[in-house]
Amino acid sequence: MNGVSGRMGYRQHLVRSILAIRDAGGVALSDGRRVQVKPILVGRHEDKLREIAARHDIADWTTSLDAALADPQWDVYADFLVTEARVPAITKAIAAGKAVYTEKPTAENFEDALELARLAKEAGVKNGVVHDKLYLPGLRKLKRLIDDGFFGRILSVRGEFGYWVFPGDGVPAQRPSWNYRAEDGGGIVLDMFPHWNYVLENLFGRVETVYAQTATHLPTRWDERGQAYTATADDAAYAIFGLAGGVIAEFNSSWDVRVNRDELLELQVDGTEGSAVAGLFGCKVQHRSATPRPTWNPDVPDGHDYAADWHEVPITQEFENGFKVQWEEFLRHVAEDAPNRYDFLAGARGVLLAEKGLESAATGARVELPEVTV
Repeated sequence: MNGVSGRMGYRQHLVRSILAIRDAGGVALSDGRRVQVKPILVGRHEDKLREIAARHDIADWTTSLDAALADPQWDVYADFLVTEARVPAITKAIAAGKAVYTEKPTAENFEDALELARLAKEAGVKNGVVHDKLYLPGLRKLKRLIDDGFFGRILSVRGEFGYWVFPGDGVPAQRPSWNYRAEDGGGIVLDMFPHWNYVLENLFGRVETVYAQTATHLPTRWDERGQAYTATADDAAYAIFGLAGGVIAEFNSSWDVRVNRDELLELQVDGTEGSAVAGLFGCKVQHRSATPRPTWNPDVPDGHDYAADWHEVPITQEFENGFKVQWEEFLRHVAEDAPNRYDFLAGARGVLLAEKGLESAATGARVELPEVTV
């Protein structure tokens, strides 16, 4: 596990996924057997690794990625590094014959992301990319509505994502400073468009076109040492995605917006028979038969409680941490060749959308996305 001292690597992948799986006795396989996990922590800072290992009763850690990859007892390489460091490390892991599981984006550009998919295919190594948003309770409820035909013909999707990330001059920033430096692989497009790609293609259809406008709304931020620096990466993006089948998706992504919605991420889906608003956890619906008849009259106050016309989708199953669930799926893929839906090629499609989104923002044009194959 390379990069576990970082925010996502530590909280979601180490503590809430691998250690949770370890403490539960491993992953259950299809024949009833269980396969246990044993982590080795890899990173640059010996003191951080030693402290994390001691805190969680982990026997193995090293500052040498090469040594870990050369040791045959480690079957899987997991990457949670900053984006710019990911391709060289994963390339080494592929050459060492390890199965690879990685955060997204898989690379800073599409060419490198596609090359990782090609190298993995040629080497015959199993590979997976985090698709955590698909495992959120709210989006799983939304998927059930789609599969049940609740919407009729889906017309449009509107996504709102973001929150106020403090600049760092007083209240500490909630995100690392490299997120706001383009030269370090930062930017909300590269961070979030890969998410939007897999959400859209797995729920509504392949993204065929993108029109985007980006902004660096806060040009000055303060880093972890309290030093002011120039933000060179986009911190907000406003995009329209054209999907296969004619669905139109609009997404606003911003680290400069104050939240006035139920959750940090909300998707509104409108169809001929019904609509839904899904967040991280909740999902509420309004069917055609329960839709009010609004009338626009700016001269008369509208006292109708529109929120009361929506109904919460009930919880009918237990939802575990999405990162853990996908980890279990990938480990079954490694252990018994169970299906693996989200591989390096899926990751490359996400990077392509980010790249084409930035191209659209730079040129002012709507940009088409080709189909991706190795």
